[in-house]
Amino acid sequence: MPEKILMKGNEVIAEAAIQAGCRFYAGYPITPQNEIPEYMSRRMEEVGGVFIQAESELAAINMVFGASAAGARAMTSSSSPGISLKQEGISYLAGAELPAVIVNMQRGGPGLGNISGSQQDYFQAVKGGGHGDYRLLVYAPNCHQELWDLTMRAFDKADEYRNPVMILGDGILGQMMEPFEPVPYSPPNLPPKDWVLDGCRGREPRVVKSLYLGEGELERHNLKLFQKYSRMKEQEVLYEAINVEDAELVIVAFGIASRVCYTAMELLREHGIKVGLFRPVTLFPFPEKEIKGLSLQGKDFLVVELNMGQMVEDVRLAVEGRTSVEFYGRAGGSMVTPEEVMEKVLSLQRPTSTRLSL
Repeated sequence: MPEKILMKGNEVIAEAAIQAGCRFYAGYPITPQNEIPEYMSRRMEEVGGVFIQAESELAAINMVFGASAAGARAMTSSSSPGISLKQEGISYLAGAELPAVIVNMQRGGPGLGNISGSQQDYFQAVKGGGHGDYRLLVYAPNCHQELWDLTMRAFDKADEYRNPVMILGDGILGQMMEPFEPVPYSPPNLPPKDWVLDGCRGREPRVVKSLYLGEGELERHNLKLFQKYSRMKEQEVLYEAINVEDAELVIVAFGIASRVCYTAMELLREHGIKVGLFRPVTLFPFPEKEIKGLSLQGKDFLVVELNMGQMVEDVRLAVEGRTSVEFYGRAGGSMVTPEEVMEKVLSLQRPTSTRLSL
């Protein structure tokens, strides 16, 4: 097995993409993800790929469209306001059924905000930030090992479903360093890209488009897309559940916030308070069936996010009012602490539970 190595999170993503066969990258600088294009500018030349620092985020996402249509494994990256500028192109990618990997290392918002880590782009990522009914497969890693593994997985799933896939990280995860195991890429058995625009060569011409003007044509296309999204819901849900079996209260958190909540859970359990942690790894598809199952067991929930309350809406939809769903969040690039989570948990304790004074 490979030995663990120490790298910055942004560079982990970039190298994982190279190892997974990414040979086209287009992007535009924005903090806190700048190490990704910086790394790609060097490595792409070494592996015979193409790196372009585009003139804008809009140009970058449309370059990815063209490279993907030509058959390349293509990727772009940015941070929150930059991803906002890419939304039209992301919708076009989904509408044309083109695979691509899009990395968002979130920063505080709205507007230019600041460069601190945040989770304020959940709605944008999972509800479709651009126009039209479309979905992205969205991964929310919480450590460098998952940055490596899920980036590789993202390229495979993008090709499998012919759909853009997003890695939703944050500035803290992108800037921090920690050891991880660079597991070698193992290519899956994927169907041939029989839709690629690579020259006719005696065959019938191919068309890649998202414009459908015939009577009922666009609706049929949308129904086809939603059959694909339904398959994602059945086959692609990823999550981690820790100490939920005996828990009276389950903390739900994703990404970097889940690491803070894990510490809070361990400290609370040391004092006999039955708390569990449920971490969605895929934000779309969301693990709604699993959360519903926990609610059917009578468990209450506390959703912790680095925003003003976004994923909490999906948790409440899954619970369907059976049990309590509370929220605690910090916004604008502020970081939640284990002590804050513990204080919130203690304020929600049932009367029969053990009391703890911090």
